[in-house]
Amino acid sequence: MSKQYDLVVIGGGPGGYVAAIRAAQLGLQVACVEKRGTLGGTCLNVGCIPSKALLHSSELFETAKHDFAGHGIEIGTPSVNLGAMMARKDKVVEDLTKGIEFLFKKNKVDYIVGSGSITGANQVAISGGELDGQTLEAKRILIATGSEVTPLPGVEIDEERIVSSTGALCLSQVPGKMIVIGAGVIGLEMGSVWSRLGAEVTVVEYLDRITPGMDKGTAKQLQRTLTKQGLSFKLGQKVTGVEKSDQGLKVSIEPAKGGDSQVLDADIVLVAIGRRPYTQGLGLENVGLELNERGQVPINDAFQTAVPSIFAIGDVVRGAMLAHKAEEEGVVCAEMMVGQKPHINYDAIPGIIYTWPEVATVGKGEEDLKEAAQEYKVGQFPFSANSRARAMGLSDGFVKLLTDAKTDRLLGAHIIGPNAGELIQELVTVLEFGGASEDIARTTHGHPTLSEAVKEAALAVEKRAIHA
Repeated sequence: MSKQYDLVVIGGGPGGYVAAIRAAQLGLQVACVEKRGTLGGTCLNVGCIPSKALLHSSELFETAKHDFAGHGIEIGTPSVNLGAMMARKDKVVEDLTKGIEFLFKKNKVDYIVGSGSITGANQVAISGGELDGQTLEAKRILIATGSEVTPLPGVEIDEERIVSSTGALCLSQVPGKMIVIGAGVIGLEMGSVWSRLGAEVTVVEYLDRITPGMDKGTAKQLQRTLTKQGLSFKLGQKVTGVEKSDQGLKVSIEPAKGGDSQVLDADIVLVAIGRRPYTQGLGLENVGLELNERGQVPINDAFQTAVPSIFAIGDVVRGAMLAHKAEEEGVVCAEMMVGQKPHINYDAIPGIIYTWPEVATVGKGEEDLKEAAQEYKVGQFPFSANSRARAMGLSDGFVKLLTDAKTDRLLGAHIIGPNAGELIQELVTVLEFGGASEDIARTTHGHPTLSEAVKEAALAVEKRAIHA
């Protein structure tokens, strides 16, 4: 192509497309190269969005089955039309991907369908699509290629009976028995979907706890609640193999610390042990860029690689693999390119699990603070004592705040309960501004609302909660 770009973004996921739009808003000539054929990356196409659509649909089904009668609503026995549920999920994804294309046109970002490979410090070769074989010239290149499913050695994913999260989003029928390998966010969310729809779900986790990295007390509460909902857990177990036959799947497991093995029967096995940076075919070797020991692209604080004209953000660099983290990095990276001085507070990035109840966390957990020998106080308040939660019939869970024992500054917040993913944002803001529990406690919260549980947890830091 004869057109010269100020920035070529490789990857049209949350980090890449947001960076492209922000850079264009700042006056740069921008192209975004995406091989999938639809924008939005893993998150929008086969991750965050379709999984949330299925989680919501399955949650409504679960509510109709078990909770409507208690509200005086009589509908008989509900049934699942899986085809219609999947069609709704696909429509949500289609509408949102088209929305990003509209935003590209609005902001004059060139959308190029194809694979991008770096052939020089200022060159990106295109393979596939209308520009197959052509090279884009760019003052800067931004790598935003995201991540891919981490494979489990010895277990081949066929996306039919042994599936990744991608295959778990489009099963043609509800399995009788599902084994989920990995008790992280993806495994618990997808396990919840299929459990609600009628599958017998067993979660196998190598560690002796679920949701590694989460505040331990919150994780224990989540496991208790999911167990009551019908999920089974086998912790401290490793999968040694999956055998296929016409009759089903045989999953061999054994204790991670050694011991006798056992075999579990399954119709579907979901491999959900994590994700790894996607750098395949990027041509990093052409410009002398090497990955670190975790397969990530090394960067400095300005998201620059060892080649000054090449930048990287999102799942391919250090930090949590979260769509909103990638988006923030995309914005900040673009603004730094034009001389602005934005920042990201990595201690104030929330993490959310969209099970029921939802789980949302930000900042430090108790284990983090103990390890750092940080003196802290705890304020905790149960949703069972919150009037709105009781009126809704959704009283499982709690809000827990962790504050500096001397200054009262908020260090971490952990919520398990209704609308946790929305409620956490107040605490993200307080953390971002360096606020204290007293700031929350002295702020008027509307009544009756779920957010009053946040205020009461703040009061509880100094042992002065009113309603508990």
